[in-house]
Amino acid sequence: MSGPAAPSVPDVEPRHRVHAYLDVAVVVVVLACTNLIAHFTTAWANVVSVPVAAVVLLALMRRRGLGWHELGLSPRHWRRGTLYSVGAVALVLTVVAIGAALPMTRPFFLADRYATISGALIASMIVIPLQTAIPEELAFRGVLHGTLDRVYGVRGVFFSGSLLFGLWHIASSFGLTSGNAGLGAILGGGWVGQALGIALAVVVTGAAGVVFTWLRRRSGSLLAPIALHWSVNGAGALAAALVWHTTVA
Repeated sequence: MSGPAAPSVPDVEPRHRVHAYLDVAVVVVVLACTNLIAHFTTAWANVVSVPVAAVVLLALMRRRGLGWHELGLSPRHWRRGTLYSVGAVALVLTVVAIGAALPMTRPFFLADRYATISGALIASMIVIPLQTAIPEELAFRGVLHGTLDRVYGVRGVFFSGSLLFGLWHIASSFGLTSGNAGLGAILGGGWVGQALGIALAVVVTGAAGVVFTWLRRRSGSLLAPIALHWSVNGAGALAAALVWHTTVA
């Protein structure tokens, strides 16, 4: 006797695709809510909300069936990810050092929040990796990347993931021009300058999202985008402190 007939592909595939779309929707909604909580509630929420959301999304999507390789966390890609990480960090350190040394670009490093060496060290070695680089890459190039890839493929991952990463930085860009001497001089003050600063931040971080995504796909690992993300922010913070110190002195 033959067993029960297996469901046909047309009966199964649409259901899986609906589940995949729902996974994407859940991730996007959680990220949007996390962003609002982080920037418009309490100081403690700003500190813990993004790391907590990243861990929750990771656990949730693992239960939904995403494999470690889909999340960029497979051990078999660690060696390749490490090699790309070293190259990315070396490139960023070189670019930042040149930018901080050239008189034409030095004003862009005059950010108020990194006016002291001690504050920049704490930010670059503790705050940025634990609050920004690791959780954001886990959420965007890990969980969101994996869910988008199942539905839209590589083009959707690059476009949608990078666009969402740019939009993610809207809230954190309020007051960007007023807190950065170089940007303030170019974009001006007032609401027009602030709007231009936010738009510029979205474009720049969206472009950064493309680079992070390329590293993630090229290396197969989250190590490379985490290293690049940390080095851009961390080296920028240290360079800003050094520029402030030497300029004021």
